[in-house]
Amino acid sequence: MKKISIILALMILLVSVTGCGATDKAKDGDNQPKNESPTELVISTWGYSEDLLWENVFTPFEEANNVKIVLETGNNSERLTKLKTNPDSNIDIIYLAEAFAQEGIEAGLFDELDYSKIDNAKKIDEKAKYLVEAGYGPAYTLNRAAIAYDPNKVGFEIKSWNDLWKSELKGKISIPEITTTFGPATMYIASNSKGVDITSDNGEEAFKALEELKPNLVKTYTKSSDLANMFANNEIEVAITADFAYPRVKAGAPDVVFVDPEEGAFINFNTINIVKSSKNKDLAIKFINYALSTEVQTRTAKALGESPVNTEVELTDEEAANLTYGEVVGKSNTVDHKFVNKMKTQWIDKWNRTLNQ
Repeated sequence: MKKISIILALMILLVSVTGCGATDKAKDGDNQPKNESPTELVISTWGYSEDLLWENVFTPFEEANNVKIVLETGNNSERLTKLKTNPDSNIDIIYLAEAFAQEGIEAGLFDELDYSKIDNAKKIDEKAKYLVEAGYGPAYTLNRAAIAYDPNKVGFEIKSWNDLWKSELKGKISIPEITTTFGPATMYIASNSKGVDITSDNGEEAFKALEELKPNLVKTYTKSSDLANMFANNEIEVAITADFAYPRVKAGAPDVVFVDPEEGAFINFNTINIVKSSKNKDLAIKFINYALSTEVQTRTAKALGESPVNTEVELTDEEAANLTYGEVVGKSNTVDHKFVNKMKTQWIDKWNRTLNQ
């Protein structure tokens, strides 16, 4: 009987100990960290090449950082205007062409950045360093305006911006509207043709030069598709245009060439800024550093045709054929968008009275 009692006691003790162990284990499991849901990062950008952007930029960042990226798309003006009307927006990061980024800076919409946390900014081309030095969002890609023309129809080699004023080109030229990306650069080109620094006279000589150019102009254009159609339909033989528009022109008019004038092309930088109301600023900084990395810049150059600002990116001649890359960057000119934005309203009015009436 005693043996049975002892055996029963031992069994009860064993069950009790095992039960405690199971209970403790369950409690330990409850305290284990659970998979956190991804952080939402809202990015405002253009709507083109979204599939390629997801594949080469956004999805790899999501997977590496437990992030869910949400896009807001539209053109520069639409997205900046929307942000101005709602400065408490949930947008974290905004991609803008340099002129529009400058507007956002002047409106107090963006954060100054701590570049000590953006190591890849050290790799940015010298031409774009002034954006870093200003303290706001850096350039992540660039493009340039040069001259597209059909040498078979023009009958002479165009080497200089000043060649656009030659009488042989009467009724053969198109230039970008003042409100487009390279409209301000066209003002610089016109002023330079008079040998005048545009900032010294607020564009007065530029407008005189544009008046003199008027006989050579067929029309101004706002869309690269319109420009391509004019070349294809033999309405024009020469244009000031961007590198990103040239392939479309070439497709419809195979004899058209794209040349950098001897005085240098004009550069536009596209930028990434952090919106002041962002709740994910550390993550946004991380994204900017990632976007400037050699790996990402190489992928976007090859897959999307985005000219890299990272000087460590190495491309073959074929890969760089339609990009603003290498020596051409150093020879190109920049535009002072602080000055341009100050003059913009006045210039648009005078441009319309000079060229569009």
